[in-house]
Amino acid sequence: MEDYLDQFHRMKDIFFEFRVTKRTQAKVDKQRKEIRHQRALIRERVAPSQQRLMREDDRDEEDELRMDIMMIHGKSHFNFIKMHLLSHFCDHIRQFGNIPMYSTEIGELAQKTQIKKGWRQSNKNDAVRQIMHSYGRQHAIRMRLWNLQSVKHRGADLSPDVLQHLDRTTSTVSPPVICKRILKGCRGDVSNIVDFSRISGVSLEIIYRELIPYSRHNLPIDHGLPEDHATLRSLPIELLTQLAVPVLTFQEADVYEIHHARPTGTLHFRKQGSRNDWVWVQAGTEEIYGALRGRLPAKLVALLKIRDPRSEDDTVRRVAGVQLLTAVNSGGLSDLHGLVTVQMRQDT
Repeated sequence: MEDYLDQFHRMKDIFFEFRVTKRTQAKVDKQRKEIRHQRALIRERVAPSQQRLMREDDRDEEDELRMDIMMIHGKSHFNFIKMHLLSHFCDHIRQFGNIPMYSTEIGELAQKTQIKKGWRQSNKNDAVRQIMHSYGRQHAIRMRLWNLQSVKHRGADLSPDVLQHLDRTTSTVSPPVICKRILKGCRGDVSNIVDFSRISGVSLEIIYRELIPYSRHNLPIDHGLPEDHATLRSLPIELLTQLAVPVLTFQEADVYEIHHARPTGTLHFRKQGSRNDWVWVQAGTEEIYGALRGRLPAKLVALLKIRDPRSEDDTVRRVAGVQLLTAVNSGGLSDLHGLVTVQMRQDT
């Protein structure tokens, strides 16, 4: 990390024009107008043949002056707290693991729930006092309700009005909306495992070797996949090309963004090359793989629906085929660059 920061500070001049405050930009524009005015007066006394050369010199001088002014002001020179904190992250991660104490989520969430929401509900007249009064009142009411709920659970004798009010307030709280992952894009050229092996280029032996242990360790005994190769080969399957994964929007409890993971195999995606997205796979408990906390990166190879007509309810199993990477040094941070190194597994 230290080397990355040193290299950034050596080459950060190219970012100055994108890191300019309004005050700095106003000063730059003012200086540019003054230079253009002075140069225009000088060019009036110069022969027309030399005016073109003078205009090119003026542009170079304007650019140099613009960069000098921006470097004078601290905010345009990346001199703020978040840039400084980057120099401490490596040491803190080595000592304590993740660094939630540097997260800005709590402050940004308070900005939304306390200030923005209170501003919209106010009449915009002395809004600060209204926001503070409204938030303080809501906080006091919540504390009162929690205290009454605690007293109720301890068996205290409360009046019927209080009990009715507690039941009414707790029943109006709606549970969070949970969105499910959705499989899309069924291919019409695959109907069984033999077709899938032909399309994907994965041998039948490897498919059997992966599906049978998966069935033994993850499915109920009475709903497991058949272990006989001939029966397993005859099961109807569907090959899909898209998995829609709902992810909670930042600072929202019931608003989701849909992330699309696509394994197109050998097919082209939007007339470009094939697309097989990278995903995280929970490969164990959080105590293994060091900083990865039980997760491993993997390439999504296939999305399958395997239907078992032998079962009474015609059970459908949704299976994802992935190529897992393995963590070098059991997921420990490298002494060279402070990052986790992964590589392809030998049995992939």
